[in-house]
Amino acid sequence: MTVASSVKQCLASLKGAEASLSSLTSRTQDDESRRTLHEAMMEVNEIVTDLKKRIGELEREEPQYKGF
Repeated sequence: MTVASSVKQCLASLKGAEASLSSLTSRTQDDESRRTLHEAMMEVNEIVTDLKKRIGELEREEPQYKGF
């Protein structure tokens, strides 16, 4: 497995975690729990954004990784 495909697999996993946190946030009744889940979701979202930028850099540096 190439570095680019590993990074993209990680991105997909993080997006899944982000979606799960979002779902839990909307179903949770307790305000403190909802706030904690939302904060975690926002942290994961920042990581996803950074990872997308890194994937773009990888694809520019190594064109053979584009689209994997």
